[in-house]
Amino acid sequence: MRYYIADPHFFHAALNEKMDRRGFASAEMMNRYMLEKWNGKVRKKDEVVILGDLSLGTAEETNELLEKLNGRLYLIQGNHDRFIRNKKYNSDRFVWIKSYEEMHDSNRKVILCHYPIMCYNGQYRLDKKGNPRVYMLYGHVHDTYDQRLIERFQDITRQSVRESPDGTEREIPSNMINCFCMYSDYTPLTLDEWIACDRNRRQGSERRELTGI
Repeated sequence: MRYYIADPHFFHAALNEKMDRRGFASAEMMNRYMLEKWNGKVRKKDEVVILGDLSLGTAEETNELLEKLNGRLYLIQGNHDRFIRNKKYNSDRFVWIKSYEEMHDSNRKVILCHYPIMCYNGQYRLDKKGNPRVYMLYGHVHDTYDQRLIERFQDITRQSVRESPDGTEREIPSNMINCFCMYSDYTPLTLDEWIACDRNRRQGSERRELTGI
């Protein structure tokens, strides 16, 4: 089984009061909760693709954390993953560390980058039933105004039409998913689980806008 997650920010105490306002009393409590959620879902032979900003801890702290996390780990490097540059950091827990990658997941392609890519490779590819064959998974923006702008871009894109090579018109796909850890209660999810999570979250936001609640 393969899972994805973005922006855990282990050891990043400031996120409990600023930006994310995660609400934990301390970084230690946040780390403990995230570790429990991770290992409660992921087994040792499962794969986990981390879409950046795993840890703000020291190299030593991050080495210790990595030994506790279940799964075969892959890291898409984020701007806060500074531990990678420290000579004391041990990279053995990662299958690979990259800034960008494309992988296949259950007959679909996933575009993997810490930063959202609006016009991603394979964006227009659909199967014979009209279902997406490519998804762009990202992190970085957390649940901020930048994420709201991305959602507006997606709405505009999906409402736009272009002429296909066969002369027919069709709406433009935009299948970008922010795998922000707080959206999944800090739990790594499969591609299908992220698709459902993203859909439910967006629908919930639309209902709140309509009702004013």
